[in-house]
Amino acid sequence: MRRRVVLVTILVVPLLFELHGESSAQTPDEQMATPPVIESPDPNLNVDPNPVPQPPQQDEHHPAEWTEQERNNAVFMLSELRGRVRTFPASAEDRLKLAQGLYRVGDLDAALDECRVALKLQPNNAQALLQLGIVLMAKQDGRAAATALMEAILLDPELTHAHYSLGNVQYSLGNIKAAIQSYRRAIELQPHFPDARYRLALLLKLTNRDQEAAQFMEEAAIGGVPQAQFFSGNAYRSGQGVAKNLGRAIFWWAKAVEFGHQPAAETLAKLRRQALSADQTDRRRNDALEGFRTYRALLREEFPDYNRPDEQETLGATLLKNNRPDDAVTALLQESYALSDVALNELATLYEAGWQQHLAPFDKKMLVCIETTAAEGFAPAKKALARIYGIGLGVAPDRAKAKAALKGLPRQEAKALMDELSLR
Repeated sequence: MRRRVVLVTILVVPLLFELHGESSAQTPDEQMATPPVIESPDPNLNVDPNPVPQPPQQDEHHPAEWTEQERNNAVFMLSELRGRVRTFPASAEDRLKLAQGLYRVGDLDAALDECRVALKLQPNNAQALLQLGIVLMAKQDGRAAATALMEAILLDPELTHAHYSLGNVQYSLGNIKAAIQSYRRAIELQPHFPDARYRLALLLKLTNRDQEAAQFMEEAAIGGVPQAQFFSGNAYRSGQGVAKNLGRAIFWWAKAVEFGHQPAAETLAKLRRQALSADQTDRRRNDALEGFRTYRALLREEFPDYNRPDEQETLGATLLKNNRPDDAVTALLQESYALSDVALNELATLYEAGWQQHLAPFDKKMLVCIETTAAEGFAPAKKALARIYGIGLGVAPDRAKAKAALKGLPRQEAKALMDELSLR
C-alpha cells in the first residue's frame, strides 16, 4: 500500500512517550493553582491560567529501557541489517532499515548518517525523511527536524506519523498554531489516533478552547491514553469544558489507575479520605460520598444486560451469580475502592473462601484493596483486615496488627471484635 498510515513498530514505539511533568503527585485542586511553564511560547499566546501538562520535550524520543531479551534481539537484528548493507550498499531501503535499527539501540549519530546515505541514494524517499526527522528530534535539533518532516509531508501528504511528529516539534519551537494544525491533520488521516487527540487536547486547553479540548481529551481517554483519562477526570471535577460530575471524574481516574497512573491513584485516595474523615465538613464529606455512589452506578452501565433485582446487590454479586467470576472480582474491587460497604464485605468473603473452582482464596489484589481502604478509614475494611490478621487468613496471625486495624472505630465495637477473634 503506497500510503502508509501506521509505520512499523520500530518507528512508532519510541514516540509513545510519557507526558513531561506527569510524575507529580498533585491533586486536581493543586494543579489548578499552579501556572504552567511553557518553553519557547508564542509571544502572542494567551496562556490559560489553569494548567495542563506540557507535551514532550525532544529528549523523550530516546528509546525506552529494554529487557535483556529485547536488547539481545535488537543487537542480533542490527547485525543482520549490517550484513544486508554490506551486500547491497546502494539499496536505500536497506540503509533506511539500518538507520531504524541504529536509532532503536540509541546510536543516533550512526542512524543520522544512514538516513543521509539513504536520501543521497533516493532523494524523494518520504520514509527516509521521516526517519531523519525523528532522529533529529532525538538529537534535540528541532528546526532541522521540522524541515525534514515538512519535506516528507510534501512528498507524501498522507504520512500520518510525519504530521504527528511535526506537531511535537512545532510545539517545542513555540509555534502552537502550527502544532495544532499538524495534530488535526494527523487525526483527519487516521481518526482512531488517541495519542494525537490527547496532544491536540492539551494545546487547545492552552489556547482557552476548553470545550473542544475536553471533547478531544475524553476521546483520547476512551482510546486508552491514561494521561487523558486523568485529565478528563480533572475536567469533570472542575467543570472545565464539561458539566461538573464528580462520579464521571472518578470513573476516568479509576480507568487511569488500571494503567498504573500514580497521580490518579493519589487523587482517588485523597477523595476517599475526604469522604471518610470526620475532620471534613458535612458538605465536603457528602459530596465525595455522592460522587462514589454515582461512579458505582456508572459501572452498571458497562453491563446493561444485567438488571439489579435488589437495590442492595452490588454489580460484582450480580456478575458472580451469572458465572462471570473474573468480571465479578474486578467489579467488586472497583466498588470496594468506591466505598461500597456491601461490596467490601462480599470481597472479604471471597478473599477468605474463594469461589468454587474458579477462584482460590487469599487473592493478593483483594488483600491490597482491604488494606488500602482500611488505612484510609473505611470501617468495613478495618473489620475485615482485623479478622484476616486475627485469624491468619492468607497471612501469619498477628494480634497486634489486628488490633491496630481497628484503630478509629468506637472503643466498645473494637473490643467486641477483638474478643470474638480471641475465642477462635
